[in-house]
Amino acid sequence: MTKRALILFAHGARAASWAAPFERLRDLVAARQPDADVSLAFLELMSPRLPERATELVAQGITDLTVVPVFLGQGGHVLRDLPLMIDELRAEHPQLAVRVAEAAGENAAVLQAIADYCIGALADGR
Repeated sequence: MTKRALILFAHGARAASWAAPFERLRDLVAARQPDADVSLAFLELMSPRLPERATELVAQGITDLTVVPVFLGQGGHVLRDLPLMIDELRAEHPQLAVRVAEAAGENAAVLQAIADYCIGALADGR
């Protein structure tokens, strides 16, 4: 049986409070996907970092991993840093099937939800 995991991948920050919305997102996703391990991992400044978290998941028997970059755009971190990390993961854990989703902000449904929020904020300002 395939054991699945989903990592929400974010940048990280020095202030611990910065992670709060990402933790809420993780909890919302986990509640809707109880058959998968849903966790957060960070590029820098916070832990766990992506390679550490993936290694922990492999040690727990995960064989199928999806990484969702929770970034609004595809800057250098998504275009350069993340692919390098993914290549290293695949080399270190050849038994692990790894997929990477598009950056959240590149998805049409996410952009529509943000647009709806912005329009709602404008309407609330009357």
